[in-house]
Amino acid sequence: MAQELTFGLDTFGDVTHGADGKPLAHAQVIRDLVEQGVLADEVGIDFIGVGEHHREDFAVSAPEIVLAAIAARTSRIRLGSAVTVLSSDDPIRVFQRFSTVDAISNGRAEVILGRGSFTESFPLFGFDLRQYEALFEEKLDLFTALLPQKPLTWQGSLRPPLRDQLVYPPVENGRLTTWIGVGGSPESVVRAAHYDLPMMLAIIGGDPQRFRPYVDLYQRTFAQLGRPVKPIGVHSPGYVAASDEQAKEEFFPAYKRMHDRIGGERGWPPLAREQFEHEVARGSLYLGSPETVARKIAATVKGLGLSRFQLKYSAGPLAQSHMMECIRLYGEKVAPLVREMLG
Repeated sequence: MAQELTFGLDTFGDVTHGADGKPLAHAQVIRDLVEQGVLADEVGIDFIGVGEHHREDFAVSAPEIVLAAIAARTSRIRLGSAVTVLSSDDPIRVFQRFSTVDAISNGRAEVILGRGSFTESFPLFGFDLRQYEALFEEKLDLFTALLPQKPLTWQGSLRPPLRDQLVYPPVENGRLTTWIGVGGSPESVVRAAHYDLPMMLAIIGGDPQRFRPYVDLYQRTFAQLGRPVKPIGVHSPGYVAASDEQAKEEFFPAYKRMHDRIGGERGWPPLAREQFEHEVARGSLYLGSPETVARKIAATVKGLGLSRFQLKYSAGPLAQSHMMECIRLYGEKVAPLVREMLG
């Protein structure tokens, strides 16, 4: 591998259930998430990403505030989004919020920009969903223009122009680490390379090796631009327990509940156990004992040439105790095993 492999965790702040089987308050879910971030730091995980949603089944609508709380109680873990829905946000405010997290954390902030797979933020913040593509294109152009932190003169079509504008607070050292989240379209891959940004592939189903053509396209585009290729990462769901069977039995009920709830909105059929088992065995669900999960991550890292792997460990009502044990095993067992397997 050309670059050191780093290990991340992602969560969307799913509303979990308590011992009585009832949903916890959003406030408690957020407090529990902070504890997850603290544990991740303690067990040596390199990054934690917090997603943004604006609906009842997810507790986090302002990831940067949660990240700041984690930053204040940790010393080494990097802190970012998963993802920031740039299309329905203001690029300048996004930069300011993450540069503030960067200051609080002594330079550990990252932002992963994307369009997200949910659209509830568009009507909530007064954006026209018919401008889905145009909003992302223009706002990404403005955001990347902010990264050099020089007086900015910029003009688009959806907002007033800027003239010799500086944005505060500046990032203290270097520039804000910024990724583009890619769901699997060639246009998104080329866009990431065009803006000279690392690419985070969201692989949530099917054989991860089918994304190899996108990796090749990304590398080829950098070669055509005459620039060194940036890092590539993968975000995928998964769960670690003491054994394969324990992982399945603990994770499946919560995963199915989450899948069927979202699927009901999108016209998916209910998740069958056979489909779940197939995704564990041959797809992009990294689930099982530390050894099983490590082998699968190592194969994906090697096959796609990754610099980072991010495990999306939350799943609907999955209990806090299960997620904490998953985090511990991922940091203490899985990451060292993967590094050993890859030499």
